[in-house]
Amino acid sequence: MEMPRVETSEGLFRAAFAIARHELPAANVAQAESAISDMADTVARRVHSQSVEAKLAHLHDVMFDLVGFVGNVDDYYNPANSYVPEVLRTHRGLPITLVLIYKCVAERIGLEVRGINSPGHFLAAVRDALPNDSGSENATWMYVDPFYGGELLNRRDVSRRIAETTGRIPDNSAQWLAPATHGQWLSRMLNNLQAVFAHTGRERDLYAMQELQSLLTG
Repeated sequence: MEMPRVETSEGLFRAAFAIARHELPAANVAQAESAISDMADTVARRVHSQSVEAKLAHLHDVMFDLVGFVGNVDDYYNPANSYVPEVLRTHRGLPITLVLIYKCVAERIGLEVRGINSPGHFLAAVRDALPNDSGSENATWMYVDPFYGGELLNRRDVSRRIAETTGRIPDNSAQWLAPATHGQWLSRMLNNLQAVFAHTGRERDLYAMQELQSLLTG
């Protein structure tokens, strides 16, 4: 399997989708991208302001209240939680997969979103001002947890959540707030699947994920 170029959000989405084709060979990426577009269109029809706050509020209303995306706390280690087409179908997934869908929808309505490569719990960060706003070069980032229904977090909240997940207390919370490159994003998704397959003795699936990882890093 050839991994798509991952520099853009579209490339990241398609590469993550390619991972899912290991177990879902018939999955249709065009249908998945259409689902993303439909959610973004629904949000856009509701927004009557260009402010980040208005866009964010309607985005969360649609994704988390109307559609119902949330973390799969009942079956966290199911590989399907890492597969984009399954997460789009069930609206349940891991933090990292939910952040990817969140990012793709949000960017279509003009928000700027990063993945935050925190240990134990992947998060989203949303720029608090649009690029053409006055003073936006000094903009800060709001942290969002799609796994818990789009909960908004400050830096202290992030540190507390990651400490609860990993049992580690950081010397500097900034080290947990670094944005993920798209390569790191995909690598972490593959690492998650490798861990699951290793734990459940699925050696052929483990080797397939290792092969994809070598394509990503090669």
